[in-house]
Amino acid sequence: MKITEIRTGEVWGHGYSCYVRIYTDVGLTGTGECIHGGDGIQGLIAGLSRFILGEDPMNVDRLWEKMRRYQVFNGAMAGNLVTAMTGIEIALWDLVGKATGLPVYALLGGKFRDKIRMYADCHAGGDDSPQANADKAKEVVDQGFTAIKFDLDDMRHPKKYDMFNHTVNNAELADMVAKATAVREAVGPEIDVAMDLHGRYDTGSAIRIAKALEGLDLLWLEEPVPPENIDAMREVKASTSTPICAGENLYLRWGFKDLVEKQAVDIIMPDLPKCCGLLEGKKIANLAEIYYIPLAPHNVCGPLGTIASCHCCASVPNFLVLEWHWMERPHWHDLVQADPPLIQDGYITLNDRPGLGWELNEEAAEKHLRPGTRLFA
Repeated sequence: MKITEIRTGEVWGHGYSCYVRIYTDVGLTGTGECIHGGDGIQGLIAGLSRFILGEDPMNVDRLWEKMRRYQVFNGAMAGNLVTAMTGIEIALWDLVGKATGLPVYALLGGKFRDKIRMYADCHAGGDDSPQANADKAKEVVDQGFTAIKFDLDDMRHPKKYDMFNHTVNNAELADMVAKATAVREAVGPEIDVAMDLHGRYDTGSAIRIAKALEGLDLLWLEEPVPPENIDAMREVKASTSTPICAGENLYLRWGFKDLVEKQAVDIIMPDLPKCCGLLEGKKIANLAEIYYIPLAPHNVCGPLGTIASCHCCASVPNFLVLEWHWMERPHWHDLVQADPPLIQDGYITLNDRPGLGWELNEEAAEKHLRPGTRLFA
């Protein structure tokens, strides 16, 4: 079996996802999804195709390394070139699964769990008041989710003095605590609640925020400082009993090495369809396991990329919870051929069908294409 062609298409959701389809000389295809590759992602994937056309798709890890090593001087250490490789890698796993008759989790070494616990990334909408956030939290928990996340950073806060200096002031901090407290009180102590700061704050501010939230028993506080300074992240972690989570903007094992080895966080959150792919994601999870750090992947993908992440999450022992970020986008469930919908009572249950186990609903995808483009043309 040889790879003959790679085609792509971009579909609107949380920004544009890029779907990747790999074709072979025996008629089998595999489809993947990657996210946050930027406006040129289809061109990057087309450029990478020359390294794997004519190759045997069964050698997934070899093909990944071939792309990375040939492009290392063009940026294949981090950023959207890695994202392009990730879309190809996920499509390869789907293809290999179909060729062997095995689900992807079996190809990754088997599964530790059948059901993948999801957390809902929520937005209150409206006035974003504590009450609005509390109401949204109760609404989501009523849908069966046992874990939820809200944003605390607000770059448009009326009391913010400066858009570029991200030192938190007392009014901002008070509103953060009020919002987080309202959410916790609305859902009670048994629901896991996480809060996100999107890497907005300086070290001193991050420490103030983390300590102010200590009484709420958060699942985690996400990216309290920008991701590029691991020592600053470690300083925040050392200062507080609030668990710290980061990693959505790091790439490959090398990007996570210092974060994990310096134990700068309590939880890691690689974005598998953006930063590393499935086998690399498993390697990162295995590295974190040495230091007893759980894996809670970031995920803003459509359903196909989410399913791909589920296969990786099933294959590692230290999985905690996986993000779902499409609460306000009802067409998410339409983008795969699934009946009933994929997420049931806050979980995705993996099946034993070959490859990823579900297929892209191309008719639904066509309705949300990037304007002026075609799907797999």
